[in-house]
Amino acid sequence: MNKHITRLRRARKTRARIADLKVIRLCVFRTNNHIYAQVISAEGDRVLAQASTLEAEVRTMLKSGSNVEAATLIGKRIAEKAKAVGVERVAFDRSGFQYHGRVKALAEAARENGLSF
Repeated sequence: MNKHITRLRRARKTRARIADLKVIRLCVFRTNNHIYAQVISAEGDRVLAQASTLEAEVRTMLKSGSNVEAATLIGKRIAEKAKAVGVERVAFDRSGFQYHGRVKALAEAARENGLSF
């Protein structure tokens, strides 16, 4: 097994646990160049809010979309967008990524700006 497959296995197990709880989830995905965050409904059929380093507003504010500064900004934006839709509590789905670096920065920024998980 390679790294990609093992990450996907971890992600699948986490998503199964969150689906059993039937709660709204904050899903994070990162690539070498960008970071993405989505708030997905409890049924898993709708995206309630989304933020990424690909957004035009964000691109003008950042030099690079692949650092902790960018992840912090995305965490703040996703928390604001989720609160605008009426979401306060979420389950954090890190998509099998380790909880450090950019993923941790995004989670902490979302917590600081009003999301609880």
